[in-house]
Amino acid sequence: MKNPERRCLLQALGSALALSPFAVFAAFPERAIRLIVPFAPGGNADIVARLVGAGMAEELGQPVVVENRAGAGGSIGAEQVAHAAADGYTLLSGSNGPLTVNPFVQAKLGYNPLKDFAPVGLTSIVPHALVVNAALPAKTLPELIALSKQQQVGVGTSGIGSATHLTLERFNAQTGAKLLHVPYKGGGSLLPDLLAGTIQGAMTEFSSALPHHRGGKARFVAIAAAKRSALAGEVPTMIEGGVKDFTAGSYIGVLAPAGVPAEVMARLQAALATALNSSKTLERFRELGVEVASPEQMTPAGFGAFIRQDFERSREAAQLAGLKKE
Repeated sequence: MKNPERRCLLQALGSALALSPFAVFAAFPERAIRLIVPFAPGGNADIVARLVGAGMAEELGQPVVVENRAGAGGSIGAEQVAHAAADGYTLLSGSNGPLTVNPFVQAKLGYNPLKDFAPVGLTSIVPHALVVNAALPAKTLPELIALSKQQQVGVGTSGIGSATHLTLERFNAQTGAKLLHVPYKGGGSLLPDLLAGTIQGAMTEFSSALPHHRGGKARFVAIAAAKRSALAGEVPTMIEGGVKDFTAGSYIGVLAPAGVPAEVMARLQAALATALNSSKTLERFRELGVEVASPEQMTPAGFGAFIRQDFERSREAAQLAGLKKE
């Protein structure tokens, strides 16, 4: 006959193992995951989130449901994720606005972007670029800088305190250019005004202006990337134009609330990397003019370092622009 005490001990150990964190997290995910996009549908953050979410869902074996929670420049959706349960079932499609711009322009931010999130990985970057009306005589970056010192050259961005505004401020400070900032409320009327000649130039996302560059109605002067784009190899980088180490772009990455267990983070990161390296994702990114993140940037450590670097760049640019929190 078996020892009753030994049998009870084995049963107790079995129950403990079943309830252990390792056993619980080894089964992750057991239900659908929510991926919060803090902007309206149809934008770059939304498109990338849906593409990456579909790839992650295939790898994880559970749906990744994209939910749009727009408002306050992305802060409303970001705050919702920051205060969600740290179990890996609520994620954020994070970008410049809520992570590294809003902290310097919004007085009442309901989260700390450097403490309240656990970066899973960077997905992609759309480089910023200087594009000018085709009639503007300046064809190179040095020529544009020189022209801005001789006459007014209005350069539009998607708004005061936007990522492209901060890039323009950094550019003026580093080069001595005197490009006049013309803020718009988003990009809807920015490019039409550029094409009409209402403004002479724009600091905007490379992918947004690419069709107009190809059509000959506008002309890229330089792209703020480490290397030339395969989609427009004739366009030099700002570094080639003499602006040392100058890169800037609108980025998107996946984040979880701080405190998500390491086992869950590892599972999410692996699924994200698999999704980003799929031929479907890479082809779609190429069509959109989006640069996929490097292998290092796809990791929590790499994306975390990226955020901290961009945070300090934005702090400096906000000071240069004289921006005040409102």
